[in-house]
Amino acid sequence: MEQIAQASDPTYLLTIAGLAIAALLFLIIKLKVHAFASLTLVSLGTAIATGVSTDQVVPTMMGGFGGTLASVALLVGLGAMIGKILEVTGGAKVLADTLIGRFGKERAPLALGIASLLFGFPIFFDAGLVVMMPIIFSVAKRFGGSPLKYALPSAGAFAVMHAFVPPHPGPVAAADLLGANIGLLLFVGILVAIPTWYFGAYLFGLYAGKKFDIPLSKAFFNSDAIVDESRLPKFGTVMAILVLPVVLICLDTGLNTLSVAGVIDGKSAVVEFLRMLGKTPIALLITLLVCLLVFAKDYGMAKLEKLCGDSLAPICAVILVTGAGGMFGGVLRASGIGDALAGVLSDTGMPIVVAAFVISTCLRVAQGSATVALTTTAALIAPTVAATTGLSELDLCFIVISIAGGATVLSHFNDSGFWLVSRLMEMDEKTTLKTWTVMETLLGSIAFIIVATLSFIL
Repeated sequence: MEQIAQASDPTYLLTIAGLAIAALLFLIIKLKVHAFASLTLVSLGTAIATGVSTDQVVPTMMGGFGGTLASVALLVGLGAMIGKILEVTGGAKVLADTLIGRFGKERAPLALGIASLLFGFPIFFDAGLVVMMPIIFSVAKRFGGSPLKYALPSAGAFAVMHAFVPPHPGPVAAADLLGANIGLLLFVGILVAIPTWYFGAYLFGLYAGKKFDIPLSKAFFNSDAIVDESRLPKFGTVMAILVLPVVLICLDTGLNTLSVAGVIDGKSAVVEFLRMLGKTPIALLITLLVCLLVFAKDYGMAKLEKLCGDSLAPICAVILVTGAGGMFGGVLRASGIGDALAGVLSDTGMPIVVAAFVISTCLRVAQGSATVALTTTAALIAPTVAATTGLSELDLCFIVISIAGGATVLSHFNDSGFWLVSRLMEMDEKTTLKTWTVMETLLGSIAFIIVATLSFIL
């Protein structure tokens, strides 16, 4: 969106930006106003304060909101449906049991972590952790040792997939705001997520398991199992469903690479049709249809339809907050604040990939929500990215992951994930800070170090 504000003094614009961030933090932290309402209110105030003409205020806000929702809602909704079907039909249990059977007792934490990485592709962090916890505790009871040894590798796996890999809302929204290629981000995200998880969650989980011996949580041994043991899917079926969207997206990226290289005719009808199948929304839609076909015989379409409906309710808040972050971004672009920030960053000489991490970290620590930190930082940094020449498609992916890294670190009392882990594990706050908070900080920092290094090398 072009700049339509009247104010042009960079100092004034950056002062307004600072006040807008402060207002956001005050509303969310102090007054406990929901992030969606807070972002909407601050977007309105910022537009007025920066001189966006009154007849353009609402169209500017709606444009940013709608543009972000168009890319985010479809992917997140389809991903949530796939995840819910796999969750209730026992896909997570089958993955974990099979991998533990193949890896053995000594490598049970590794097996649970790998199962969570695979299952973390379509399913959100909160839902994935709740689904895996009974499995984690049953494994801990069977093999002994601190539950942290098994829980942290699994929780870390969901955390890295949620932060760095589409179709999760944070990376999708940031990619949309920065103009990054979603297909390429998927592969870069996975390649960064795996070593980040291994060093930051798996190895740290083994260390924490030796240092902190906490008792088994009683919360999961009193509840009835939701999964029907008689109708569990085969391991191969679960793997095929999880791999299918990745293969389809790979098809689009691969054909595009061959087309650019001149190996195939990129304009042919067949190539264009196959590339369409590999676009992320279509790939996820095909995966959902395969899910429905596979499980319809055992569960019936009425049950699957209800599962799809149930999956959408919890994600509405996430989608709306992400859309509101896009609205804030639209106002920042139209007001000229983004351009003013771009000028300041270029004067300081701080690389964009570093500035993105620093801004995202500050927002994350201040208000807790990774989604708010991610979308707000992406909105702030987008004009700088647009104004910077010579950034490759890979560079854009590195910036997205740098922002996601900053939005991951230092999870503490104002983060819902902190309390979820604390209560599921029945840990006190001090132990949660020494385990979960340290792990999240390692994950975000390692991911940032990887992409910052790659951005300087490549």
